[in-house]
Amino acid sequence: MEKSPSQRLEALNLQLPPAPPPAGVYRPVLVVGNFLYVSGQGPVNLDGSLMTGRAGDDLDEEQAKLAARQVGLTMLSTITTHFGSLDKIKRMVKVLGMVNCTPDFGKHPYVINGFSELMADVFGQENGIGARSAVGMMLPNNIAVEIEAIFELHP
Repeated sequence: MEKSPSQRLEALNLQLPPAPPPAGVYRPVLVVGNFLYVSGQGPVNLDGSLMTGRAGDDLDEEQAKLAARQVGLTMLSTITTHFGSLDKIKRMVKVLGMVNCTPDFGKHPYVINGFSELMADVFGQENGIGARSAVGMMLPNNIAVEIEAIFELHP
């Protein structure tokens, strides 16, 4: 029998950071029909601090990719805190990955792979990979990466 997302997460021996409180007037997660929308998440460390920096400036592509992976862990924490079990999620549908970077940095897709690879590990190759965009921009509070996502829920 295939492992559930929560079983995969446990097998990976990953520690989730604390779910951050909303930084404005919005819901961290929202269910509409059979879909779970997750607001933009930043990379929260285990101590609750944010990973900051700009790719192409004080972060290289590997550090930025690790920040994107940390956003994935933050998102999983936000989902479990504000929605419930990861096992209610059927699949990843859409990801928007935003990289805080200099204008000449061009490896946005590589950086966001840090997030996507984690989702594939937790939800499986078939259900953990969805449609995706990866772009560069300036992000609030100099956070390294911000990612929002849409998941399909089990009926």
